[in-house]
Amino acid sequence: MTENENKNKQTESEQVSYYKGRNYVGVKETTAYLLNDWSNSFNINAFSERYIWDVVNIDFTVNAVMNIAATVWDVINDTFISVIVDSTRTRIGKFRPFLVGMQLPLTIMSIFTWLLPLFFPATSGTYLPKLFYYYFFLIINETAGTFTAVAKSGYMSTITPNPAERIRLITLAELLTGFMGEDLPRYIMGILIDLVNNKVVTWKLSSVFMVMGGGTALISSLCTFWFFLKSKERVPQSIEKPSFKEGLKAIVSNYPVLLMCLSEFLGNFSISKSETNYFIDVLGSYSLITILNIPSSINGSLSYMFVEPLRKRFSSKSLWIFNDIYNSALSIGVFLFGMTKGKKMFYQTVPMCIAFGLKEWFVKWSWGISKVITADLWNEAMDYCEWKNGYRMEATTGVAKGLILKLQSALLGSVTSLIMKKIGYVQGLEIGTQNDRTKFWEFALCTIVPTLTGILRIVPKFLWPISREKREKMYDELANRRQEAVIGYASSEIKESEK
Repeated sequence: MTENENKNKQTESEQVSYYKGRNYVGVKETTAYLLNDWSNSFNINAFSERYIWDVVNIDFTVNAVMNIAATVWDVINDTFISVIVDSTRTRIGKFRPFLVGMQLPLTIMSIFTWLLPLFFPATSGTYLPKLFYYYFFLIINETAGTFTAVAKSGYMSTITPNPAERIRLITLAELLTGFMGEDLPRYIMGILIDLVNNKVVTWKLSSVFMVMGGGTALISSLCTFWFFLKSKERVPQSIEKPSFKEGLKAIVSNYPVLLMCLSEFLGNFSISKSETNYFIDVLGSYSLITILNIPSSINGSLSYMFVEPLRKRFSSKSLWIFNDIYNSALSIGVFLFGMTKGKKMFYQTVPMCIAFGLKEWFVKWSWGISKVITADLWNEAMDYCEWKNGYRMEATTGVAKGLILKLQSALLGSVTSLIMKKIGYVQGLEIGTQNDRTKFWEFALCTIVPTLTGILRIVPKFLWPISREKREKMYDELANRRQEAVIGYASSEIKESEK
């Protein structure tokens, strides 16, 4: 046997072992993965609405119009960005060039958005220079964010070809990042807002937002950037570059993706506002959320212990459906409790804190299932596309899925801004001084209204087609195909080097 034949055989043997169920992500890359997941929540985005309403002071009607205009641009740039990403083939991968190259400008733009009060202090909600500045950075952020979001959504399904390892990474990340303080900025920000609103400190609310918003944006971006540098893409892409038209077609022909899109579409009709507004404007303190979440904090971590046993006993479909019904029932229960005592219980601080605390206690027990199953179902749908069509279209399929959803979200986002105006919310008022009608609707918009308006999202979940048996067959066949593809590529490389 010649030296080249030995080399060829050795290369083939190495490639065969590549797809034999081993783990590919080492300790350093796993650490980077954990930091990236941690960084996704290390922000004060829970207060972004309050920031726009009461600090930047963008008029509700103007904000609704700007959101629609930004979404139109988003739809346009999504189309060509997805084609660019899915057509990319480089030595460092399909997605990494965009993730590494766009992270720095995205960080800078994000920090400038938090600095709006510095450039336009005490201006009206319709002050044109401020609106132009805000809209400009909104568009820039959206464009750069689309590149990273499109690339990242596909990237996370390619760092390992082993589905069991993928589940392990998702579970490990969700379990450990809570202990790493991913929610710490939100808790600190809530305390600072309460201190400022109740005049315990003399700081300006705008200064608090600038420091906390800009600081968390910088820290989280550095962690994400490090992950992009240290991780690798390991699922091979087809040599041919599929078109955007094929991506649209994949949504229809890829039944799991179609069902997930339909479920999201129906769920996006949910009209809601966060509990933040209710706790600040009705109960008088955001810090109450932090306090009442303390008893349930351990539950979220413990819930990951049940993920693997439950996945062995029940299908992903069953767990997906159960989680939806379970959480909806808890929200309805809190609303009904708030309507007791002559429909005035929701004003009472202690009883409502107990009600929301109990809801959070029970929600956290399903936390692990919610986080792991939802992420894995999308990755499973992408693998199904490769199994059925012979190619992967993470970027284009994801964007094609998002086009209708983004238009819908922009419309509903504008509607909810107008709803806040309709229910009588007055921007910039002191804490607790909104009228009674407004306070009732702030309570309803974080409990019963989103549950009822998004209830149809559960219907497509009953139609999920990938059974446990089909899933095993799919991954067996994919492993063989990928093995053959890599061996063929390695053999062609060797033959080229011999010439």
